[in-house]
Amino acid sequence: MNLASKLALAAVMTFSAPAHAEDGIPGPEQDPFIWLEEARSPEALEWVKVENERTIAALGSDPRFEQLKADALAILDSEDRIPFVSIRPDGLYNFWQDKANPRGLVRRTTLESYRSDNPEWEIVLDVDALAKVEGREWVYKGSTCLPPDLRHCMIALSDGGKDADVLREFDMTTKSFVDGGFELPESQGNVQWIDHDTMLVTRNFDETLKTESEYPYTTRLWKRGQSIDEAQEIFRGERTDVWSGAGLLRDNQAVVHARTAFRSISFHETEYYVEHNDEWLRLDIPLKASVYGIVDGHLLYSTDVDWEVDGQTFPADSLVAVDLEDWKADPNGAKKVLVWAPGDRQTRSGGAITANALFVSLLDNVRGRVLRFNFRGGKWINEQVALPDNATISIQTSSDETDQIMYTVTDFLTPTTLYYSDGGAPELLKRSPSRFDSSDLAVEQLEAVSKDGTAIPYFLIRPESAPTDGSTATLLYGYGGFQVSQQPGYMALTGKLWLEQGGAFVMANLRGGGEFGPNWHQSAIRENKQRTWDDFIAIGEDLVARGLTSPEHLGVQGGSQGGLLVGTAITQRPDLFGGAIVQIPLFDMLRYHLIGRGASWIGEYGDPRIPEQRAWIEPYSPYQKIVRGVNYPSPFLWASTADDRTHPAHARKGAAKLKALGQPYYYYEEMTGGHSGGVDNEQRAQLQALQYVYLMQRLMGEAPGQ
Repeated sequence: MNLASKLALAAVMTFSAPAHAEDGIPGPEQDPFIWLEEARSPEALEWVKVENERTIAALGSDPRFEQLKADALAILDSEDRIPFVSIRPDGLYNFWQDKANPRGLVRRTTLESYRSDNPEWEIVLDVDALAKVEGREWVYKGSTCLPPDLRHCMIALSDGGKDADVLREFDMTTKSFVDGGFELPESQGNVQWIDHDTMLVTRNFDETLKTESEYPYTTRLWKRGQSIDEAQEIFRGERTDVWSGAGLLRDNQAVVHARTAFRSISFHETEYYVEHNDEWLRLDIPLKASVYGIVDGHLLYSTDVDWEVDGQTFPADSLVAVDLEDWKADPNGAKKVLVWAPGDRQTRSGGAITANALFVSLLDNVRGRVLRFNFRGGKWINEQVALPDNATISIQTSSDETDQIMYTVTDFLTPTTLYYSDGGAPELLKRSPSRFDSSDLAVEQLEAVSKDGTAIPYFLIRPESAPTDGSTATLLYGYGGFQVSQQPGYMALTGKLWLEQGGAFVMANLRGGGEFGPNWHQSAIRENKQRTWDDFIAIGEDLVARGLTSPEHLGVQGGSQGGLLVGTAITQRPDLFGGAIVQIPLFDMLRYHLIGRGASWIGEYGDPRIPEQRAWIEPYSPYQKIVRGVNYPSPFLWASTADDRTHPAHARKGAAKLKALGQPYYYYEEMTGGHSGGVDNEQRAQLQALQYVYLMQRLMGEAPGQ
């Protein structure tokens, strides 16, 4: 059946047909757009081409488009932005993309040079030149290097931006790929060096060694000179795991203390193992706990649930220590001691281990702090690092071998600053320039009351002069999943392309996220996932009730899980919103486990193959909730053909169904870019301009829409 025939058939099919009686999963007879799940089929790509042309014609012809794109590209390509680095023994490394180097440069400099306004950079790898020579759409995905000198690395290269990558051995001193060195074909997974001639490899060795989520579940010991097929398997999980693998427990001086392994039996639950007396011994820790690292002769665990052990309870989000030598002798019997536990509305947001300390970044009511931890006099002590208050603070990079560490400090209206320390008080190292006029902007932290009475905080950035007659064009952004926190940060693009144009911006801190710790997340997953959608809708209602905006001027935006969030918002409350940007979304939640790597997220949402769990999912699945007779707010859905994480089929099928029902919509799909939606700044700038033109047309009413 050709493309025209498929579209014609879809237009006459009903979309309220029941699912299969056998398993509840819609098949072709219920879903006329399953053919769009073939990412690169000729019919699907032709459909994408037609949709892209229509969207570019409608939004790209807006008189504001070219200026918005130019403004975005100027920010993305700016030479005066902070070149963030990683600290290595042979210098400070940076990955840089600009107009002259769209694919990017891996480069390095010295600390002395980096302190200057114009550091001198030495190019280590030119990704543009490599892509040109090899005729590939190479996207740099980072490196895994052999400690302690980190000279030999496995460079990860993705074709078009996919999560799957190829790995090649690279010598950072000679700045070249190693002739005849280690090399692995495209796959999911990772490697870990043991020594110069040996590594642990956890990859998709063949189709039979993938989990249902399409990740690896076996690890092999690979020696130089062997083919990967000859490498000895040392650990195997189960095909039903999300993924599994083995690695090394190494301290920050590169000393290996044990072999370890894990089985992720769901996205949020993991079994950990240690090789003890030549056998794999499962660690007696909660499924929602993990090995954190080695500090001051102690092994640290983190836990996302209350952990009862040895007559004491360690609260969720705690850090727990055991003496390393005691642990090596008896991994499950070593005495456990509390290192840190969160206070009210506190949670860990990151961490780093340097040569002599542990650093932990915290969110304290969604504001940042950093603590330094040491074991002294038989007990754990901590002190707050002297950094600015009332800001978002992150650990940007650190050194394993020294006390060097860098921090970023930012908020919505303050450009990012970079601080550096080598054991003493942090010093200001670099400051990003302002990218938009914030002189008339105010920031507030407010609360809305969700359907069940829970107070849900959100940040509002608005013009000081915003009227209270509901006329302010307002963009509500959210995520609300996987324990990911949404924090204040300088929004150069949003500031220039939206706030400077008179719009308001809202960042929601929804249940399902991680802003207030593991319990904030776990209160809105699986059977309780509707709470996330209720929280988002409650914030929208609160913005209207305050008189800031009104449904015709209120838009919503979110990507991936956030795309699902936006999909639920416009199908559950289409009357509340005037526009919606649905980015790289999950959308068909009755088939999500069959599309791309969706099965890995069953721990967050539930399994639609199980009737009890399908009953949680079916009432909110946006694809099925799009029905005749409802006016939706002309959503703009976009995706990437190369996205092998959240498959473009979700967005495609949502757009196709809206079209079949005669509903207005926009659809755009990048052919490369993966889950990030763009491999270079030109692509990213165009996508930004399309979205903000759409928002202006829908919410500001300054130009005709469709």
